Amino acid sequence: MKNILLAQREERNRLMLQPYLQRQTRFNQDYLKSPYIKLIMGPRRAGKSVFALLMLRDENCAYLNFDDAALLSKWDEDLVMHLLDEIYPGYKYLLLDEVQNLPQWDLWVSKLYRNGFNMVITGSNANMLSSEMATVLTGRYIPLEILPFSLWEMFAFNQVKNEESEEQNSKARLVADDYLRNGGFPETLNSRNLVKNYLGTLYDSIIWKDIVQRHKVRNTSDLNNVANYLISNFCNPFTANSLALELGISSVATTRKFCEYLHEPYLFYYLPRFNNKLKLMKKAAQKIYVVDNGFIQSSALNLSENIGRLLENLVFVELVRRGYETGKTLFYYRSRNDKEIDFVTRTGNKVEQLIQVCYDLSSPKTANREVDALIDCAEELHCDNLIIVTYNEHRIMEVRGFNIKVIPFYQI
Repeated sequence: MKNILLAQREERNRLMLQPYLQRQTRFNQDYLKSPYIKLIMGPRRAGKSVFALLMLRDENCAYLNFDDAALLSKWDEDLVMHLLDEIYPGYKYLLLDEVQNLPQWDLWVSKLYRNGFNMVITGSNANMLSSEMATVLTGRYIPLEILPFSLWEMFAFNQVKNEESEEQNSKARLVADDYLRNGGFPETLNSRNLVKNYLGTLYDSIIWKDIVQRHKVRNTSDLNNVANYLISNFCNPFTANSLALELGISSVATTRKFCEYLHEPYLFYYLPRFNNKLKLMKKAAQKIYVVDNGFIQSSALNLSENIGRLLENLVFVELVRRGYETGKTLFYYRSRNDKEIDFVTRTGNKVEQLIQVCYDLSSPKTANREVDALIDCAEELHCDNLIIVTYNEHRIMEVRGFNIKVIPFYQI
């Protein structure tokens, strides 16, 4: 066991010495100084561990990586805690990486918290927030989500400067277009020609490691069929009933369970249709979104590129990155005469803004359709903060007494 922990210390030291791009988050030093558990959540390989290590770079911190099979197979709580004191004398913080892999981790973490340990935890399972953490550690943790790079982080990585020059504008458009298609997983940034292979392998690994093994799924064929359907139909509405019927799965309950499993490791999100009546909202179809456009390009079965849906998926992920929560502060909406808008954001009980995504408004027919839907929904929801996100248009439209801001996606 000592050799395992010493090897992990070497891994920690090596990672801390490498140069990294500073992530744009709501984090500040008060977050680290808090005695509460710092819970850093997000998909695998999105940069959670690096973010945690950078946060602790100038601190005396002990490190345990639970993505290490050797550590899990020889786990001995008392021995590990003794060895941590020996290997990291006087450590102030304890970093637990991918701790959800340890059986009954929440009970152990709760005991450490009661004993005064100041912990930073990373995890790749969204249910750590809703079920596992909530039952044992309610009120004892501060969550922070780390998703793949945002477009603005991509600009920083590619040294795109905020200045009005043709050279910088041209570079910004190239970076934005690449991001739209290939996403922002950190390990793909220096090898964009390998995005498809890397993310295809990562996608398969998440399904096998975080779903099949974690939940002991025996019917992997149906699980893969559900995953393939969801990623090929991103931005489209679905219900568990319609999905089971489409794929020939006999149990709707199993289909619903598989959909939840696919959400847990941050692969898919499901956006409900806004309705003030909760019962009706639960019955309506939900729309499918993917955590990163790169997964779509590497794993979707559809051969034709749908750039409009890629743009919509990108906007959804950016809204989630900014703290909007599906089913709480973020929805889609369909009007009484069946016109749809892509996103409704809410603050408290008030509708904050309505957002429509349209790649190109140059066609009058397309522009009229999108604007009419936006205004009809605005009248029903009593909201005058209206936005249309496009690929590269910027203007103000005045229609039927409403001012609509038309903005390019790299300015959202």
